[in-house]
Amino acid sequence: MSRLIHISSGPYAPPAPARELTVTSADGARLHAETHGPENGPAIVLAHGWTCSTVFWAPVIRKLAADGHRVIVYDQRGHGRSPAAPGGYSTHALADDLCAVLDATLDEGERAVIGGHSMGGMTIMAAADRPELGRRAAALLLCSTGASRLPGEARVLPFRSPRLRARAHRLLLGSRAPMGPVTPISKKAVKYATMGPGSAPDKVEACARIVHACPRTVRAAWGAVLGDLDLAARIPELTAPTAVIIGTQDRLTPIVHARELAAALPDCAGLHELAGLGHMTPIEAPEAVTDVLGGLVREHLAATDAGRDTERDMERGSERDVERGSEPDVAKEAGKP
Repeated sequence: MSRLIHISSGPYAPPAPARELTVTSADGARLHAETHGPENGPAIVLAHGWTCSTVFWAPVIRKLAADGHRVIVYDQRGHGRSPAAPGGYSTHALADDLCAVLDATLDEGERAVIGGHSMGGMTIMAAADRPELGRRAAALLLCSTGASRLPGEARVLPFRSPRLRARAHRLLLGSRAPMGPVTPISKKAVKYATMGPGSAPDKVEACARIVHACPRTVRAAWGAVLGDLDLAARIPELTAPTAVIIGTQDRLTPIVHARELAAALPDCAGLHELAGLGHMTPIEAPEAVTDVLGGLVREHLAATDAGRDTERDMERGSERDVERGSEPDVAKEAGKP
């Protein structure tokens, strides 16, 4: 299980959840999940990326919860407080885990805006053909992610040869080398690989502590899955309105991925290119991410749910009118000789 050596105060410290629960996935994997914000608020479900945890969403959670949203987050298997899974690691497991969280945290018939960062976005793509996602998703967010060719397109190791670059990145993804403690050197490495050049020191510190907390065996196991990832065929199955966010300086999932996603989506709800930012957009620019999520709620969840509530109220009103209208008739009939 991950060592929770995160920031203890400030905007990147984990907020206290309104509720914590353990979700059991299809293969028996146990997942730590949390809800934040008002219980009756419009729901937003967020899936974090490779080597991260629920803590990664801290500044986004705070803003969304303060604005009246109910935010649901969970630790991917092997990350954070979710133990390593006996069923192993695969895109099928990613989809299973997301569907289990949706079923455990949303009410019958309730829908949500569902967002994923990096591997969390790949989780959504992996679940594209699942009925649970179709029923539950009012809108989607794919944030700093890609569907395929991750080792070949990455720019962390700047080899000129595409073949050599792909091979080197695949080895990096699957590496079990220990990361050790968070040091000035390791923070520079995390910043270079995952963040924009202008990232503030407190943001770099937060990201480094989160990434270093991931057990190396889990990091390597999921990294091997990402090295061979190919979910491109699933993108046309994401029929809900879907927004895409990308940092223009993202070395892990460069901007080519986001543009390909936006072009392939059946209902792209906007491509947001954040100038100068890297891969860790929810920490680098939480305001931009919360703005997009809040917009998806307003446009595709709140209005639809309000319309459904109005329709239900009208149906109930019609039933009451019929009942009230029938009473005089009965009385009139009863008064006849």
